[in-house]
Amino acid sequence: MKTKPFGRTGIQVSELCLGTMAFGGDADAAEAARMYRAARDAGINFFDTADQYNAGKSEEIFGELIRGQRDDLVIATKCFNPTGSDVNARGANRRHVRRAVEASLKRLGTDRVDVLFLHHYDALTPLEEHMRSLEDLVRSGKVLYPAVSNYSAWQTQAALGHQERQGWARLQVIQPMYSLVKRQAEVELLPMAQANGLGVVAYSPAGGGLLSGRYLQAGATGRHTANKAYQVRYGDEWMHATAAKFVGFCKQRGWHPISAAVAWVGAHPAITAPIVGARSLDQLRASLDSVKIDITPEVRSQIAALSRTPAPATDRNDEQK
Repeated sequence: MKTKPFGRTGIQVSELCLGTMAFGGDADAAEAARMYRAARDAGINFFDTADQYNAGKSEEIFGELIRGQRDDLVIATKCFNPTGSDVNARGANRRHVRRAVEASLKRLGTDRVDVLFLHHYDALTPLEEHMRSLEDLVRSGKVLYPAVSNYSAWQTQAALGHQERQGWARLQVIQPMYSLVKRQAEVELLPMAQANGLGVVAYSPAGGGLLSGRYLQAGATGRHTANKAYQVRYGDEWMHATAAKFVGFCKQRGWHPISAAVAWVGAHPAITAPIVGARSLDQLRASLDSVKIDITPEVRSQIAALSRTPAPATDRNDEQK
């Protein structure tokens, strides 16, 4: 597996990042261990988790798996979402972020995380407070590189500006949703990241499994039928039509659609690494095989044509033709 520069940090990460959302949930400790070993055997050194995943179980299981290998890995975790019933056990304020990171470090069994993502934008807390939360942890040595997930382009750019004015450690990576059926990041987020030298770690590169083709079958069940959030996120008819065309495109070339979906995301020049996750080792193998597919610019354009291209950031774009 190849490695890529990680933002402006000077370190290298694998071209795939293993997400551990299923650890302690759909994947018990034994299955999580099998997936972790397969990822390491494939050459992955970059892992993503969050304090919210399965009420901390993901971090606990992952912490056990990395014993004796910690210094060989780049580990990212996230905080923001509720971690308890208390009204203040959430958000991007300094009080919660500090407590959340200390709890994550304990579960992970480490003295620092390489990357801390603020999981969502906190509309109740001033943006400069978000960044001060990160700066305090960088100064303490508990976080090496600050990062944000699910922030818009303007929010991220404003955060960078505030950090630069204060002389604080700058954001090094962002984590947006990005797939063939979720391409909004192409409009402003990815160009903004490239302009600022930010790494981009994209989640849900296979559209939460929609691009696998399994939901094209009558009576198919899974997250898209049981989870209301996924029904909203991927419920548009054109997305399912895109999935059908994409599966047919892959079949003609002998590609597993999950492998091709991940490879398509990873081939965007702004992307550092897609996050791949699974409920079992059998599911994970297709994502790991994505590195075997060579997505040329021509092929990437052919696949993109199967989907809707998001509108440009300005309404006057066509006047320049």
